[in-house]
Amino acid sequence: MALSTHALRRAVTASAVTAAIAFSPIFTAIAQAASLTGAGATFPALLYDRYRAEFQKKTNIKVDYQAVGSGAGIRQFIAGVVDFGGSDAAMTDADMAKVNRGVILVPTAGGAVTPVYNLPGVSSLKLSRSVLPDIFAGRITRWNDPKIAANNPGANLPNSQIKTVVRSDGSGTTFIFTNHLSAVSPYFKGRIGVGTAPKWTSNPLKGRGNSGVAALVSKTEGSIGYVEYSYAKSNRMAIAMVQNKKNEFMMPSLEATNQALSSIVFPDNFRVFEGDPSEGYPITGLTWMMVYKQYPSKEKSDAVKKWIDWVLTDGQNINGDPALEFARIPEAIANRARQKVQNEVKP
Repeated sequence: MALSTHALRRAVTASAVTAAIAFSPIFTAIAQAASLTGAGATFPALLYDRYRAEFQKKTNIKVDYQAVGSGAGIRQFIAGVVDFGGSDAAMTDADMAKVNRGVILVPTAGGAVTPVYNLPGVSSLKLSRSVLPDIFAGRITRWNDPKIAANNPGANLPNSQIKTVVRSDGSGTTFIFTNHLSAVSPYFKGRIGVGTAPKWTSNPLKGRGNSGVAALVSKTEGSIGYVEYSYAKSNRMAIAMVQNKKNEFMMPSLEATNQALSSIVFPDNFRVFEGDPSEGYPITGLTWMMVYKQYPSKEKSDAVKKWIDWVLTDGQNINGDPALEFARIPEAIANRARQKVQNEVKP
C-alpha cells in the first residue's frame, strides 16, 4: 500500500531528526563517555593529578581521584564505592579477603619520604639510622642531644625541645616512614611498629595529609616531621640527610630513589614490604592502585584496563618530571602488571 505524500513527508522528517540526534556531538559524548572514580593515598596525589589530566586528553574517559589518605582509600575500595583505590601500604591478606569482587594490586610509582625540620641557624642536618627512630619514639627529646651532635660537628644545635609532627589520618606516607624506622630499630618496632596510623608515644603534633604536616613544620620552630619528597621540594623545606644501609648519609633524589627501587624484588602479587633497601635512598616506598577483578559492566572494565595500561606505559614518562621526581616502575614489572590486569579484569 503506497504512503501518502503527507505520511511520507512525516516519515522523512522523523528519520532526519533521529539521525541529527544520533550524530550530534552532545549525544555522541553521552554515548561514548566513561568515567572512573578513585580515592586514597595523598603520597602520589600530585602525580595522579598529572596522570588524570594527560589521560583525559588522550581518551574520552574522565578520571576523578580524591586524595583522602591510604587508610580511607582501602576502606572505600573494600566498601565498593570507588572504581579504584590508592594506597602506599599494600593491602593485607585480611583486607583483600573482604573484597568479594577480587583485587589486583598495581604498582604505579616509587617515591621518597623525607624528614623535614624547622631549626633556624641549622642549614644542614644529618640523622643516623639510630637517631631518627629514637627521635620519633621519644627517646631523644632535645636538639643538642649528644647523639645528634655526634653526626653534626660544628652545627649550632639549640638546647630546645624536639617537637615531632606526624599524620593525623591513616596514611601510606606514615606506613613507608614507620616501615623504615622499624626495619632499622628494634626499639621503634616494638614500641610503635609499622602502620598507617600507629600509636605514637612522643605526644606529637598532628597534621592531615602531606600538606598538613608540611604546614605545621613550616610554622613550628624546633619541629621535625616527614612528608613525601615533592611536598618538601615544592615548599622549599629544610630536609635532613638520612643514613642508608651502606652507612652513607643521603639526600633524597630521583636517582637515589630509582636505585632503591631497582634493588627490590617484586613477588607475583606485586606486594612489597621492604623497609630498608640495599641501595640508594633508604626511606623509599611504593604506591599502588587497587582495581577489582570484576566490574558491573563492560564499559567499566574496559575503562579500567585502558587507564591502567596508560599509567604503566605513557604515564611512567611523567614520573620522573623534575617537579615530581617519582621513580618509575621497572619496565619488566610494569609489563607483568599490565598483562595481569588485561587477563583478569572482567565485566
